[in-house]
Amino acid sequence: MPEAGHMQIGEVAERTGLSLRTIRYYGEVGLVEPSARSRGGFRLYTEEDVDRLQLVKRTKPLDFSLEETRELLEALDRLNAAETGQEEREALSGRLDAFEAAIVARCEALRDQLSMAEEFGERLREQRARSNAAT
Repeated sequence: MPEAGHMQIGEVAERTGLSLRTIRYYGEVGLVEPSARSRGGFRLYTEEDVDRLQLVKRTKPLDFSLEETRELLEALDRLNAAETGQEEREALSGRLDAFEAAIVARCEALRDQLSMAEEFGERLREQRARSNAAT
């Protein structure tokens, strides 16, 4: 039984739509480590861990590398840290601006790809309709 406020990996997988293997891998590479372990050694996660996993999951369709994702998480962590000074906050804010610009550009590229795919599907339907009408 998980401790109060903690979830086992299976519940986290259900909530995030990520596989157990993927969640474990993200822990191994240091993106999202479990907040605690049960007495039996099971990984235990908090709501904050789930939020972090959701953020990592959102970077995948945008083709962010693990290193880019790590940099983004580190920037967010430092920005939220109480001991982060104003000068560092400004630098981190600039870094997040760069990530936001990359996200906008990658979303636009995905929209273009989707548009081409939809156009392809429509042309295929039209071609099939013409073919069926000819027979």
